[in-house]
Amino acid sequence: MLNFIWIAFFTIAFIVALIKLLVLGDTEIFGQLMTAMFSLSKSAFEISLGLTGVLALWLGIMRIGERSGFIDLLTRGLTPLFAKLMPDVPRNHPALGAMVMNISANALGLDNAATPLGIKAMQELQKLNPLKDTASNAQILFLVINTSAVTLFPVTIFTYRAQMGAANPTDVFIPILIATYASTLIGLLAVATVQKINLLDNVILSYLGGFTLFIAALLGYFANLSQTEMLAQSALISNVILFSLVMLFIAGAIVKKINAYEAFIDGAQEGFATAIKIIPYLVAMLVAIGVFRASGALDMLAGAVRQVVLTLNLDDRFIDALPTALIKPLSGSGARAMMIDTMQAYGADSFSGRLASIVQGSTETTFYVLAVYFGSVGIKNIRHAASCGLIADFAGIVTAIAVAYWFFA
Repeated sequence: MLNFIWIAFFTIAFIVALIKLLVLGDTEIFGQLMTAMFSLSKSAFEISLGLTGVLALWLGIMRIGERSGFIDLLTRGLTPLFAKLMPDVPRNHPALGAMVMNISANALGLDNAATPLGIKAMQELQKLNPLKDTASNAQILFLVINTSAVTLFPVTIFTYRAQMGAANPTDVFIPILIATYASTLIGLLAVATVQKINLLDNVILSYLGGFTLFIAALLGYFANLSQTEMLAQSALISNVILFSLVMLFIAGAIVKKINAYEAFIDGAQEGFATAIKIIPYLVAMLVAIGVFRASGALDMLAGAVRQVVLTLNLDDRFIDALPTALIKPLSGSGARAMMIDTMQAYGADSFSGRLASIVQGSTETTFYVLAVYFGSVGIKNIRHAASCGLIADFAGIVTAIAVAYWFFA
């Protein structure tokens, strides 16, 4: 899918540029494409280089949290919920532990730990699956929860926002929390409807009720504030929560007698390696998006959508962040590059820059997760997995747009 998107950007840019040259006599268009290629490749390297310190910082902190036992703590807390949602999985089966650890790692932003745990969970679920080439109910529910991506600590987004010059990189934390909760809840409801899961079970109702009350309390609190107060309070609460979490990780390391400094160094080294590793991927996607934009194709697409929106008498500011939303279900790295491109074009603290960040944090990459997790166990018949995942994506994107207007418009 990523290969298709990458080739499509270049091909469309070439066709549009050729039309401009032959029909409109624009002799500078191909020069603009080449300029975009060189400038964007340089920008991609500079962004990756700038990410090194911030990425090392956050991955170091997250490594402390991992070794302090916070994944195990979340695992114990969520196991009763998953046991009820997936009655076909025996309570003591290894699949439950692997699933909950995967969700916990995702929630804390530990992507490198989450993927192998997710594959392990899918493999364990496959052992219980009577039809080996067809996705079971438990496998589909697990995948949809994964693609809807409950993200409590969106480290990568904070990192990119900091690098792109955001005054307060974490000011999108509360909006992301609301959007990602909406995508997960709608994804769960979609699967429950198809699979006839009883969401009125006391255990399930207790968990969902608790999460919903927390989000409702946030919404109720911010609803009574003016926009200026809302922005100030959102930034304050976000920073207090995030720094308190850092201190909680350190306190956990002290209690468990973990060498927090060594854990931080191990994580920071991984952050450095990650920053270097993403350079070729970022160069590839930013250059493709750069020529797509330089050709005028992106403006034409946005202009067409904007015309429809204005005809309906709607506000059109969300359109500049729409490319991130459209690519998100298809390609995580493509959506990340689109988010960066939006922040470069309009500013990290612009409405579009913030909305692109919220969209990026609202869901996971549905088709990538589907391909990796189901591909790892040889499943060909995915049943309702993709449709329920896309419903969750749509809910997350719509909520992201709504909450961005509420907080930042």
